[in-house]
Amino acid sequence: MRPMSVWDAVSSRRVVRRFADRPLDREHLERILRAGRRANSSKNQQRWAFIVCRDRTHLRELAAVGPYAGHLAGAAVGVALVTPDPARTDAPLSVMFDLGQAADSMMLVAWELGIGSVPATVYEQDLARSLLAYPADHHCEFLLSFGYPADSADLTRPLRTGGRLPLDELIHEERW
Repeated sequence: MRPMSVWDAVSSRRVVRRFADRPLDREHLERILRAGRRANSSKNQQRWAFIVCRDRTHLRELAAVGPYAGHLAGAAVGVALVTPDPARTDAPLSVMFDLGQAADSMMLVAWELGIGSVPATVYEQDLARSLLAYPADHHCEFLLSFGYPADSADLTRPLRTGGRLPLDELIHEERW
């Protein structure tokens, strides 16, 4: 496999919600998790933990944590992203920015390896806590699904027209 540039990974990555029925290669999963570990974090506090879920029954249970989390049931691996609870007064909101960086690093490395991914937002907090058993002072807002695409064309399908706002609608110079 030819190494992919960062720009190629960013500009070609697609959301993949349907996965092949095959486990991730151990080396691939380790590389994805290392990418999350290497992500930047505010003051290098690394206030995150990753719960790796591979058991098919457990993944099906986790698919019930939100209305858009069904893809977890078919994933090879689900990764729960756990942080100190940002609703607590002593937990700065920067933890969510840090978590986004870790998630994006994992998803970009997965894409480079030919592995699809998609995030799921946790709507059912009590269910997530029950299924994942993380500490009471922690929080899980997102889970990531990873797997080899069920349709290999997902790795090369073209961008949809109008999929992103034009840059000139997003950029403001010096002030709004």
